[in-house]
Amino acid sequence: MNDAVAIVVDAAGQRFGTRTIFENVSFTVATGEVFVVLGGSGCGKSTLLKQMIGLLPPTQGRISVRGHDVVTEVEAVRRDIGVMFQSGALFGSMTLLENIMLPLAMFTDLPARARAEIARIKLALVGLADAVNLLPSEISGGMAKRAAIARALALDPPILFLDEPSAGLDPITGAGLDRLILDLRAALGCTFVVVTHELQSIFAIADRCVMLDRAAKGMIALGVPRDLQRTSDHPTVRAFFNREAES
Repeated sequence: MNDAVAIVVDAAGQRFGTRTIFENVSFTVATGEVFVVLGGSGCGKSTLLKQMIGLLPPTQGRISVRGHDVVTEVEAVRRDIGVMFQSGALFGSMTLLENIMLPLAMFTDLPARARAEIARIKLALVGLADAVNLLPSEISGGMAKRAAIARALALDPPILFLDEPSAGLDPITGAGLDRLILDLRAALGCTFVVVTHELQSIFAIADRCVMLDRAAKGMIALGVPRDLQRTSDHPTVRAFFNREAES
């Protein structure tokens, strides 16, 4: 395995029956990179995310995470990743502390006291040190996103996948979450793959991005967001990054 490369997506595609979602999508994600998957509704962003985390086998091509194939070595892949789903997916009957302790209880032999201490550390990392005993119903949407990131961090994975982390948040809260992602990358050295269509977040956090397109049934851009904004001659890419209607 090349330690400089965290993820390889090689000619990946997905079909459901006779319907093609995308095909021939290829890119790599460097270790320590914040890599964004973007595009309009229905282009396959969430489908590609499910492929990369081993929930949906690609119908074309190959994807590997830290050298492990997502189809044939899915258990090894899952040991290396943490996932924050768009809704947060916190268990409503558990406190935030208990939510973060859950993966530690499932996948480690640590005693309860150690699990609780690790969970407190993870919550402190995301700015929720004072909220450990609150239920998900007692916190804001932004706090729920942070708690979901803390749970994704529970087992110290080298790669984090975040699905629409800024969705539904006000601009100030969203900007705070962008800063948190960059701070965690700096502190922990994690690789981030972020699915989003929030333009401000893309410019704030992305080292590079890939853009999928529903009409093209595949990728139409790969690179640094500001470079794509300035230099792309593709009308959809140009319209997206300049927040314009396509002519």
